[in-house]
Amino acid sequence: MAQNFIGCDREQVLLLPPDLRDWLPQDHLAWFVLGAVEEMDLAAFYGAYRADGHGRPAHEPSAMVALLIYAYARGGRSSRRIERACIEDIAYRVIAANQAPDHTTIARFRQRHEDAIAGLFSDVLRLCADAGLTGVELVAVDGTKVHADASQHANRDYEQIAREVLEQADKVDAQEDERFGDRRGDELPPELATSKGRRAWFREAKRQLDERRAADAKPIPASRPERLKESKRRLEEELWTECQANQAYEAYRARGVMRNGRRLGPNTVPRPYVAPEHPQGKINVTDPDSRNVKTPRGYMQGYNVQAVCNAQQIVIAAEVNADSPDFGHLQPMIEATERELGAAAISDQLGVVVADAGYWHQEQMDRIVSCGIQVLIPPDAGKRKGTRPGWDGGRYAFMRRVLATELGAALYRKRKVMIEPIFANTKFNRGIDRFQRRGRSACRSEWRLITATHNLLKLHTHQLALAAA
Repeated sequence: MAQNFIGCDREQVLLLPPDLRDWLPQDHLAWFVLGAVEEMDLAAFYGAYRADGHGRPAHEPSAMVALLIYAYARGGRSSRRIERACIEDIAYRVIAANQAPDHTTIARFRQRHEDAIAGLFSDVLRLCADAGLTGVELVAVDGTKVHADASQHANRDYEQIAREVLEQADKVDAQEDERFGDRRGDELPPELATSKGRRAWFREAKRQLDERRAADAKPIPASRPERLKESKRRLEEELWTECQANQAYEAYRARGVMRNGRRLGPNTVPRPYVAPEHPQGKINVTDPDSRNVKTPRGYMQGYNVQAVCNAQQIVIAAEVNADSPDFGHLQPMIEATERELGAAAISDQLGVVVADAGYWHQEQMDRIVSCGIQVLIPPDAGKRKGTRPGWDGGRYAFMRRVLATELGAALYRKRKVMIEPIFANTKFNRGIDRFQRRGRSACRSEWRLITATHNLLKLHTHQLALAAA
């Protein structure tokens, strides 16, 4: 008897249905994405185009949005990969209406509508709320590190940058518009919010500088000479900020009065401060916004992405920062959560917030509790044996007693199963462990799209389960 195989006749005339819509099953993710996009407010996308219809026609924004959402949901973020899929993949062809936008068009759409793409997160959260998936009785806060589109080997100190700049342009100083961009460079910083030592003033000044940079985030220049000049400017700005913080600190010491009105002790004369001749530290000349952040497996050039999720593993807030530790980001993430809930017309009040020991911040925890939100954060990391020296009594002992109770322990045990699978699924199953764009603002837009597609996949699974029930 002859061998039996499925026929392989490449001369066979196409027998598939002529309508692409008949090629996909009704419960396919592509149909769900198209239906979700129809319910989104895309006015911000359409508002970027001329209303008179003049000029070369652009691809329909709703189709491009659906294309990006579907691609990110499938883990295919490369614009070239999306372009190829629009020709080879049936689902992509259905979403793109049998059009094939090239990779440049896709990349420019993502860049042009950066803020609008970040706003899709709220639209998807609103859809999850309509399905009853946004309960906030218990929420978890955590962060994970994501690679930047830059190498650790691109970190340079001031002298290296200056040398390369001079090699590329002898008159670099004349090419710079201003030393500090839009600012003149001689404004004094706002009153620093600490009365501790000089180092604390420096840390506070640096934190305020990071906040200003985050608020004024601009696209990273494409050309290397421009990135070198921007990196050089930032290092100079950091040194100037340190000098200004020192002047404010010494003026505070000279007054001899603390912020609460008490006089400083007689034997508290600070050591003289000597500013370095050149700015210290290093900066990445590929993505100046990124940092060399610490991970359990060592250091990497990247960002610290933050997320807040609920018991249904729906991400309620998603933000990006460049700080290696999670310390100091508890209150900002809770405030971001409340903003997202308000934008999605969710009136539910946050109940209990759980986070790991890295988020322990007494002042922020007190402010959150004063708003009627309970906080469960262990003062000690799981790897530590015993209590941290000096971290005993008061709030530390109280939180340990709460976590030792049956209810407290049960609530805190849910933290891992709530938020850590989100990061694992995103980074390993979906293969999204590196940003494809550069700059804090661009990475924030991408991270919010990543988490929005996570929520959309959760919503799709939820609706399939309801249909099968």
